This record gives sequence, C-alpha cells and structure tokens, in this order.
Amino acid sequence: MKIGMILDAPYPIDPRVTNEAKALISSGNEVFLFCLSFNKSFKSNEIINGINVVRFFCSKITYKLSALAYTFPFYKWVMSKKIKKFIKTYNVDVLHVHDLQIASSVFYANTKFNLKITLDLHENRPEIMKFYKHVNGFFGKMFIYPSLWKKAEERYCKKSSSVVVVTDLAKKELVERVNINEKKVVVFSNSVSKSFYTDPFFDDVIIKKYSDSFVLLYLGNTSKRRGLETVLKSIPEIIKSISNFKLVIVGKSSYDKELIQLAKVYNISKYIDFEGWKSEDVFPSYIKAANLAISPLHSNLHHDTTYANKLFQYMSLGCPLICSDVKAQKLLLETYNVGLLFKAENPMDLVNKINKLYLDEALRKKMSKNCIDAIHNHLNNDIISKSLVEHYDK
Repeated sequence: MKIGMILDAPYPIDPRVTNEAKALISSGNEVFLFCLSFNKSFKSNEIINGINVVRFFCSKITYKLSALAYTFPFYKWVMSKKIKKFIKTYNVDVLHVHDLQIASSVFYANTKFNLKITLDLHENRPEIMKFYKHVNGFFGKMFIYPSLWKKAEERYCKKSSSVVVVTDLAKKELVERVNINEKKVVVFSNSVSKSFYTDPFFDDVIIKKYSDSFVLLYLGNTSKRRGLETVLKSIPEIIKSISNFKLVIVGKSSYDKELIQLAKVYNISKYIDFEGWKSEDVFPSYIKAANLAISPLHSNLHHDTTYANKLFQYMSLGCPLICSDVKAQKLLLETYNVGLLFKAENPMDLVNKINKLYLDEALRKKMSKNCIDAIHNHLNNDIISKSLVEHYDK
C-alpha cells in the first residue's frame, strides 16, 4: 500500500513521524511523506529512513498563518494546492495526516480524490494551545480561538476513517467527548526506536564534563508549562545536601530569558547549564552523563493524557526518572517502577524526592534496571507499533 503522510513541518525533526513510518515500511508498505521547506533552496525528493520524502516550499510568513487555520481559510487554500499535487504525482492509496493544524487542508484537497484519511493527533492541540505565548498575546486573543480548533478536531475525527492518539488515556477522553466508535481509535505511544539505544554514540567530552557532578537532566522544549520553574525553585534547597548538583537543560524556548533571570534571582546560575538545542545524536551522551532525568510538567488536560518522547529516551539508557504526578506520567512510573513522582508545581516535594534517590544508590540502580527492562520488553517502537501496523493491514 502507498501511504501518503502529510506533515506541515520540515523533516527530519519529528521522531513520532519517523517511528510510525519505519514501522509501516517494515510491514511492507511504501510511505511518501509530504513535508515543508522554509528555504527556497532544498532537495525536493530524497529517501530518509526508507521514507520517500517530498518537500514543498512554504514561506515563513505563510506558515505563521497556520495559527489562523481555523479562523481564516488562507492557509487551507495555499496548502491544499500543494497536497493535491502531491496526491496526483505519487498516486497514494490512503492519507495519514500528522496533527490538527494541517487537517483542514488535507480534507479540502481530498474532496476530489475521496481517499481514506487517518488523523494522527500528536497532542490535544485545542487544550495545549491555550498556554501558547502567541495565543495569549494581543493579536492571538483577537484572532485565535481554541474553541474553533476543538470543533474542528471533533469534526475531523468523525470524518476520518481512523484516528491515532498518543495514550490510552487520550483515547478514552476522545471517545467520550466526540462520541466516536472506540474501534476506529488506534493508540501509538511516543516511544523510542531500538537504534537510539542499541548502538548509541557517546561523546566523551560531554560525559567527562559532568563526571564530578550529580546531574539532573532535562531534554526538550523549555516553555513555562513544561515546569522548569519548579525545578529552579527547588535548587536552593537541593544544594544544601547535594553540593555537586547540576541541572543540565538541553533545549530552549522563548521562556529561557525568564528562566535565566530566575536563576540569577535565586543565585543558582552556577548550578545550571543551559545547553540550548542539540541534535538528537548527542542525547545519549547527556543521558549517559546524568544520574536522574526529569519531566516536571504542569497538570492540564493535554499533559494528563500524553507522554513526551524524552521519557522513553531517558529510560532506554537506564536513567531513573523524576516526574510530576500528571496522570499519564503517574501511570507510566507506577506501572514499571522506573522513578519517583512529585506533586506538580511543588518545589519542596521535588526536593524530597531528589534527596531520596540521591541517598539511595541501590534504589537508583534498581530503577535503572527497570527502565531498561521496560523499554526492551514493553515500550520500544517495535512493540508499540503493532496496533498501527495491524490497522493498516486490515
């Protein structure tokens, strides 16, 4: 089967897209990936990870208008023309749409072709966008309405032949809210491919840099809702008992200025390394250098029903977790005993849990082993992908 995946972003940058595509290719399908380039000079076609990558130019101004995808039809009109050309050129059998932002364009383009469409919801966009900085700005409040995105999500879930979500909790929430048949909803969890942990490259410079520190690692976006402010507020207490403590942040966002200023206010800058965005190739080195890894998410409807890829990357290399007690993370940690939970946005509870693991090396080693066992036997992409592959095999 020729599967036409639609992603309105550059590729390769999305591990979820890669993991799904590789699983479908391994089961005998062909995957053609529609994606974007923001630069006028680009490779229009190439094969990456076995995926037939097909790029279309999109100006950054046009892409910014995607925020208004469910307010004005301009983005839908522009993108649907590109998608029609993609469908005609590659004669795909079905369409697989990556996330809500591009969904209206795909359904509009498909009116002429009438192909089956799978809607892949990477997140609960109508809920999480309520926390986006641009949505809460002056123009965002005037023109971007999460309520319209929610109506669109429900409309396209009903029109799709199938829907893919990230967790069982997300499936339950969607089925109950949208009133769709649970059999059309497939769970494909964010996970980790075997290649990430079976043959990793370790950068000795990074590992040596932190060899004398007790490292708490954070990978990923650093926006306010991710909870790093809670971690920074805990550091003045942590360093009273862990003098060689180091928080290593690999990632960035527009919220970094506030975090850097907060570190200055608490006089803890020397205990934090803001490393910025790094290639995924060096993630294993940072994980190897870490004693613990953290996901301090704030609680909201989106975070309660999703997993971040970072959790499985941490676990795959045996790094015990410290996570806020949002529902999805709580279920993961309690099911596999791979770390400790703290109350979301509670710095003192975080201090207590970090101190507990710092003082109990045997517990850290036990949880490290549990992390590796969970990934190898339950949570790697080969296992996670079975339900998606079976769906396409029907």
